[in-house]
Amino acid sequence: MSLQILPRGKWVGARVKRVEDPRFLTGEARYLADLQIPGTVHAAFVRSPYGHARIRRIDTSAARALPGVLAVFTAEDVATLPPLASGLPIEGLKPTPQTVLAKDKIRFIGEAVAVVVAENRYIAEDAAELVEVDYERLPAVTDAERAMAPDAPLLHEDLGTNVVYQKVTTLGDVDSAFAQADRIFRRRFHTNRFVAAPMETRGCLSVYERSSGQLTFYSSTQMPHMLRLFLSLFLGIPEHKVRVISPEVGGGFGQKMTIYPEEVVIAYLGKVLGRPVKWVEDRRENLAAATHAKEQIIELEAAVRNDGKVLGLKARLIGDGGAYSFNTASALIEPLAAAGIIPGVYDIQAYQHEVIAVCTNKAPVGAFRAVGWTAAQTARELFFDEIARELGLDPAEFRRRNVITSDQFPYTTITGMVYDSGSYQESLERALELVGYEELRRRQAELRQQGRYLGIGISLYVEPTAWGSEIALQAGFPFPSHDNATVTIDPTGKVRVAVSVHSHGQGHETTLAQVAAEILGVSIDDVIVEHGDTDRAPWGMGTYASRSAVIGGGMVALAAREVREKVLRVASRLLEVAPEDLDIQDGNVFVKGAPDRSLSLFQVAFAAYLDGRVRAEGEEPLLSATKFYDPRATYSNGCIVTVCEVDGETGTVHLDKIVAVEDCGTMLNPMIVEGQVMGAIAQGIGGALYEAMVYDENGQLLTDTFVTYALPTATEVPELIIEHLETPSPVTIGGIKGIGEGGLLAAPASVAGAVLDAIWPAGRAIEQLPLTPERVLAALGGETGV
Repeated sequence: MSLQILPRGKWVGARVKRVEDPRFLTGEARYLADLQIPGTVHAAFVRSPYGHARIRRIDTSAARALPGVLAVFTAEDVATLPPLASGLPIEGLKPTPQTVLAKDKIRFIGEAVAVVVAENRYIAEDAAELVEVDYERLPAVTDAERAMAPDAPLLHEDLGTNVVYQKVTTLGDVDSAFAQADRIFRRRFHTNRFVAAPMETRGCLSVYERSSGQLTFYSSTQMPHMLRLFLSLFLGIPEHKVRVISPEVGGGFGQKMTIYPEEVVIAYLGKVLGRPVKWVEDRRENLAAATHAKEQIIELEAAVRNDGKVLGLKARLIGDGGAYSFNTASALIEPLAAAGIIPGVYDIQAYQHEVIAVCTNKAPVGAFRAVGWTAAQTARELFFDEIARELGLDPAEFRRRNVITSDQFPYTTITGMVYDSGSYQESLERALELVGYEELRRRQAELRQQGRYLGIGISLYVEPTAWGSEIALQAGFPFPSHDNATVTIDPTGKVRVAVSVHSHGQGHETTLAQVAAEILGVSIDDVIVEHGDTDRAPWGMGTYASRSAVIGGGMVALAAREVREKVLRVASRLLEVAPEDLDIQDGNVFVKGAPDRSLSLFQVAFAAYLDGRVRAEGEEPLLSATKFYDPRATYSNGCIVTVCEVDGETGTVHLDKIVAVEDCGTMLNPMIVEGQVMGAIAQGIGGALYEAMVYDENGQLLTDTFVTYALPTATEVPELIIEHLETPSPVTIGGIKGIGEGGLLAAPASVAGAVLDAIWPAGRAIEQLPLTPERVLAALGGETGV
């Protein structure tokens, strides 16, 4: 298979406006909540008000008696449904099965204990409040380190521990590296727990036809085919009789790639009640019961020479997995992913890591943009800043002395990741040039003399992308990951592209149309891209982990190339020339060097379907092809530099500018790339300065609305300067790399680094994010461990 089958011409690389936007801007897009099916009834979940408790008794009589209530279900009523559990095949990982409705015990506030079904949502919500649950409150544990203690309250008594995984891995000669070091540095970081907070919350609608045994399930999911598979297994319905439709989805960011208990319950209710059943969660439910992310305690130790060369690293990573080792990729999704990326873009030859996953009385942890990598990047970059200051080195110079250089590619990291290509040093230098680094340092020194706090934060990163089977294995998560695309030219010469990757804001209907249009020689106006319906799209894993451009683009390119070859064969018989003497441009097939000898694509397609004389014996008339793609591992990279000023009296942070230099290989559409970078950086600003899911010692969630959970708004996002470098991957079709995670992976380290750079001469180090005004003031006041 040639990797060069995707040319760069009229469409690939062009700044094409998103073709899907008109329906969003005009209000024509239909989300899950907009779907209206006759006879629909509505579900509301009864959720635990406590963080840890036994269920003594559930009395549903008052709820059942309310007019308009059809049914109330508890765990006993859905006992035939199997529990959810991670199937990740990693030795030593302890399972924590989760029943779809809590049975006997609840382990986090917001866990569902019952569900009410009523004629409308208002009645369902009212009835849910009438369900009486007698709880025996239990001591809770919301601190991961406390949960590891022998006397800690146990979430899963059968395990005898809250630690579901613990392993030490030594790579290279760590003892020798530390013995040779001139200096040993240590630092502890506690990254904050924050969430995806998509504009659209979770929701689903179950429609079951008893006559045919067919289940149609609408869900705001990122993975329609995987959801179909699991619903089939959970409900005992043959998979070919399950159809999953994911309509417009108002953001996912990883939170909606999980298979949730609520989805299984709603699907089951549709089957047993024989009525369409709909559930759409409110924001409080989303904050309390949907997956959380990012919280880790990371202890780092570095062996360093006096010239700044890092000889070796040690890391202890404790992932706070919440109440269950959740079903997507287990409680390891944070600390194991982090462990693999700790060396980052740096040439580290000795590394030891201890990965620990712990259960606590919080919502389970799941995927969220740059899962695991955000915490690792933040801890390492802030640590390296401290080391540089201790050695009297400029932070940029410290990075120059350790970064992997372009002549080292392909580079295999000490953790086994194979960096295929990149521009690590180049992105650092370009970002520093764009921000005016040398002048900023001079300005910083002047302002310090005036008692002002100007800071500059550098975050140099590598981003694992194109999540196929190979990169999953390199990252420590051994599961297959691949997808398919079908490209079809109909008899009128128009193109339909059906893909298994799902778009929920990424612009697939534009970028994948650009790929097909480039290869087939048509306008993107003649291409439609379909996704989100398991009956119309070929089987695949869905959208997550910066994979859609690489895998989606690659599989569309492969299928389009095969269809192009079919078109040329038919046209060659019509024009009586060899296929290799033909080309396709602007919807016309013509003879190279003689463009007047041509046929429209309509003419060729019409003949292919309806004129048997142009087909060779045994040749099919359909101008269609389905192709699979499971790419080699490829890694994007970049550098984010933040400039900020800290108010010494209030502790508030003013962001002046952020420069982002990114390299995602061949860009399909620079405008969409920039949108990805901007959105991810905005989320990173939130993670660095504002967002935190806070629980008290009893497991009560204190940030369960947007009044208490602070999201950044447009006024908190400063001027963004984005520049592109392009180092095409030598191992993927078209040289494409992913881009979706980098901003959130690297921005928190850059923003936090700028704040700490501003205050370090006058204050103490800060161990915990977000950098709220209270924490900044405490550090300026000399408090330690804040």
